[in-house]
Amino acid sequence: MNGFGRSGGRPTLEEVAARAGVGRGTVSRVINGSSKVSEHTRAAVEAAVAELGYVPNRAARALAANRTDAIALVIPEPEARFFAEPYFSDVVRGVGAALAETDVQLVLTLAGSARERRRLAQYLSGHRVDGVLLVSVHAGDPLPELLAELGIPTVISGRRSAAESLPSVDSDNLAGAAEAVRHLLGRGRRVIATIAGPPDVYGAQCRLDGYREALAAAGHRVEEELIAVGDFTEDGGRRAMRELLERRPAIDAVFAASDVMAAGARWELRAAGRRIPEEVALVGFDDSVVARHMDPPLTSVRQPIEEMGRTMARLLLERIAGEAAGPAEPGAQGRTAEHGEGVPAVILPNRLVVRESS
Repeated sequence: MNGFGRSGGRPTLEEVAARAGVGRGTVSRVINGSSKVSEHTRAAVEAAVAELGYVPNRAARALAANRTDAIALVIPEPEARFFAEPYFSDVVRGVGAALAETDVQLVLTLAGSARERRRLAQYLSGHRVDGVLLVSVHAGDPLPELLAELGIPTVISGRRSAAESLPSVDSDNLAGAAEAVRHLLGRGRRVIATIAGPPDVYGAQCRLDGYREALAAAGHRVEEELIAVGDFTEDGGRRAMRELLERRPAIDAVFAASDVMAAGARWELRAAGRRIPEEVALVGFDDSVVARHMDPPLTSVRQPIEEMGRTMARLLLERIAGEAAGPAEPGAQGRTAEHGEGVPAVILPNRLVVRESS
């Protein structure tokens, strides 16, 4: 074909629909990458697009639909933590992979300070993006409510509570932590401490709950002096490990709620002359590059972080397109639950990766 329709001008969406034998809306969904279309229908539309030489006028369509063809990935954390924590780069990689086959642009925004948040609020108020992906939101953060007031489709990674009001994608933090502690118990460890994450992060609380539940299920008393709180940084892990060694020098295992905090704990254990794993076994969470490059290599709970990013992006694109039923595929062996009022919550499984540290 020469790229022109029967009218002699550029082929229209209606002509593509007629050629494929489907409705105009179906063609639009295929072009926008929606998963709510059968493979047979998708193939028919793509064949019609190729035969007619149809080229979507994205600028005109975006203007008519009041769209910007851009989404924002908002991380309300300081710049230092963004670059120090491998978790965030893996999320960005997953989101980018989901958008690679679309024409949607990704805007990355860090909002760790009050000034950055005010600037972000002004930016979002101008409706310069079609939707927002929120990562690492702390309890009490006003950003989710602001986005709800603005009517901007939003998907959150890392729920704020069990009753999260936004569509969310998360990993099974409680089950992952419990598996880590069961592993340590199975190695014969009996004085198992934990370095928990910030109490205002729901995922961190779930990991602490998993630690408590695994010990209780094995008939062990949960001792509060074996619990220290960190902040997901290496320095926080070091401080927490020093506290634990002062309280209970006889510790023979540590479960840290992140690999980065485990790296800090390792420094303090070495400084105290404690051998890993002979005297103290060490387990982290995330299975990031930090875990693989530690000495000894760190046993860690692997989160499907890139898959979480891809799932978040797919869910947001579907909500922007008006398909609020949730993602068609929640991920390999994942599950989809619902918060109140039919808000989807995708939970992806974790897996313990055993290495020499335990």
